[in-house]
Amino acid sequence: MKTFCGRANPTTGALDWVEESEEYDYHQEIARSCYADMLHDKDRNEKYYRGIRAAVERVKARGEQAVVLDIGTGTGLLSMMAVSAGADYCYAVELDSCFQVFRPMAEAAVCIVERNGFSNKIKVINKHSTEVTVGLGGDMETRANILITELFDTELIGEGALPSYEHAHLHLMQEGCEAVPHRATVYAQLVQADQLWSWAQLQPIEVTGFKLLPPPAVRRCAGAPSVCDIQLSQVPPESFTPLSPLCTMFSMEFSKPVSSTPQSHSCRFVAQASGQAQVVLSWWDIDMDPKGTIVCTLAPRWTYDNPRCYPWRDHWMQSVYFLPAEERVMEGDECSLTVSHDDYSLWFSLQPHSQQISEKEAVVSRPYCTCQAHLVWTRPRFGELNDTQRTDCYVRALRSVLKADSVCLGVSDGSLLPIFAHLLGANKVYSLESSGLSKQIIEQVLEANSLKGALQVLLVRPEQLTTDDLGGQQVSVLMGEPYFSTSLLPWHSLFFWYSRTALARLLRPDAVILPQCGILYIVAVEFQDLWRIRAPCGTCQGFDVRPMDKMIQQSLDFRESREAEPHALWEYPCRALTPPYPVMTFDFTQLVPEEPLNSEGTVPFIRSGLCHGVVLWMEYQLTDHVTVSTGLMGPVTEQGTCHWSPHRKQGVYFSPSPWDSPGDSRAALSYSLTFEPSVGDIRMDFCSTSTL
Repeated sequence: MKTFCGRANPTTGALDWVEESEEYDYHQEIARSCYADMLHDKDRNEKYYRGIRAAVERVKARGEQAVVLDIGTGTGLLSMMAVSAGADYCYAVELDSCFQVFRPMAEAAVCIVERNGFSNKIKVINKHSTEVTVGLGGDMETRANILITELFDTELIGEGALPSYEHAHLHLMQEGCEAVPHRATVYAQLVQADQLWSWAQLQPIEVTGFKLLPPPAVRRCAGAPSVCDIQLSQVPPESFTPLSPLCTMFSMEFSKPVSSTPQSHSCRFVAQASGQAQVVLSWWDIDMDPKGTIVCTLAPRWTYDNPRCYPWRDHWMQSVYFLPAEERVMEGDECSLTVSHDDYSLWFSLQPHSQQISEKEAVVSRPYCTCQAHLVWTRPRFGELNDTQRTDCYVRALRSVLKADSVCLGVSDGSLLPIFAHLLGANKVYSLESSGLSKQIIEQVLEANSLKGALQVLLVRPEQLTTDDLGGQQVSVLMGEPYFSTSLLPWHSLFFWYSRTALARLLRPDAVILPQCGILYIVAVEFQDLWRIRAPCGTCQGFDVRPMDKMIQQSLDFRESREAEPHALWEYPCRALTPPYPVMTFDFTQLVPEEPLNSEGTVPFIRSGLCHGVVLWMEYQLTDHVTVSTGLMGPVTEQGTCHWSPHRKQGVYFSPSPWDSPGDSRAALSYSLTFEPSVGDIRMDFCSTSTL
């Protein structure tokens, strides 16, 4: 049986639906899962184990048999903990009601349970939890009196925890049951955070004395409704101003019936500083026992007295919510912060104290995008457009190549470059857009700034553009950032090169191409924590989980281990073990070649450490003197510290196992890369080699 998978096609700039074997989808699901990260989460695992032991003891103290229901069992780890803690029997359900049943995971759980000798006390049920039956001949002989779950995501309820709990209490659990975790509490803090806010709204942009304003519809828009989940520990506290104390927004107990009905909860506070209320930082913790003595918290590193005690994890992060509009708050103001939720998501709103919303009142309606811009531009893309230093680079580059008679053509998605070219004095400017929505947004920007008609926005593919579309003129400046919404990996933006090739017939012989070229860079790195998502676990809390390691590795070997994957590395600290090194140059002044481009060589390891993989990114040489990077934003420090672009994701090639870097040039990173023009992708291979 075949399956269709979306895949970025740099040759067309489109997301192609490619027919793959059924095995591909299966292996993708496993290879990109978070199971390794969860198994390496020592803090989570230890606290679950302690909470489970305590719950079993409480049930036994009442003279009852301990019958456990584990919803979303995954590897079966929590079920094995329960039986080891003295539970009489455990029903392990894989998966819960919000996910498709994933049979390979249930099979792995069965294998792990057998390997650890618990088959006689753990029954793995490969059903949705809502389909589990109780009674004679059912999946469960009796209702359980201990409910164990790990149904949480960064937003707490985003994986459908509420409806799963609601159903379990109604149909699968005894009244007065124990639950691990026992309670969850959501916290929030209102802040002014200009850098984060730049991800939510288009801000005025200065270009040669002209202030380019966002359209009124964009300024009024509440923005994208979804949570922004990030590693908040990597957002420095000095980059934002707390306007409220840390507020306890609401708690829910899981040993009692849970409702999935939409609700609102408010917290009153006195503003502790003056500023623009823009962003809500939020996280949660879970109490594994009723007394709250066993707590697993998602609080960011900078809340810890000793940051070394911070337990890193990527399967749970922290949440950033953007208010529908920024509001001025003065120190001493009495305010009310309200959180509302439905089955799967949270959203926040701010009211003066006098307008506090009663929890009995109707839930505050969920904000949504009304301007379309938040459908065209991702949050990092908003940040990129608002980056003044980046804008200055493009303005300087354009100023150096534009002439009074320049005919400019822009090729990028939702780009402001063509508007910059007009403001800098170009004679005629055209912009190619790939979608009707992005065309509409750029036209709104033009109208909001009284620039309607200043340039033509064309919804035409490069190969279909004609001289008639350009008023019979030839292009003297072809420009791009380049940025394309379908790009996943850095080199996917090479669609600009394919567009330049398709447009060659419309270019003047002396046409300027901006950027002139793209350069692919690599650097070998030691990750502080990100390595955990790919590292085998072996044993977890004394349980043998090697079958899971094997299943993940087999799926990685299917294809993933030979490919790079996108990661926003500003969230994941790493040390450079080699110098940043250019390995391939794509000359945009020339046509895309018909034959593959190959690059092989070595880069010396100059710092000691464990090499977990190789980072790849593109740098674009706009002119002879202006370059923009989608990766490193400055020189690597003497210690190897890297500062990455917050706007684009970098490519990461994980090594099958860590390579030792002696740091004295006795070893080197060996690389082999091949750019295939027919598909626009790069095949790569890396290994460590001795230089002796």
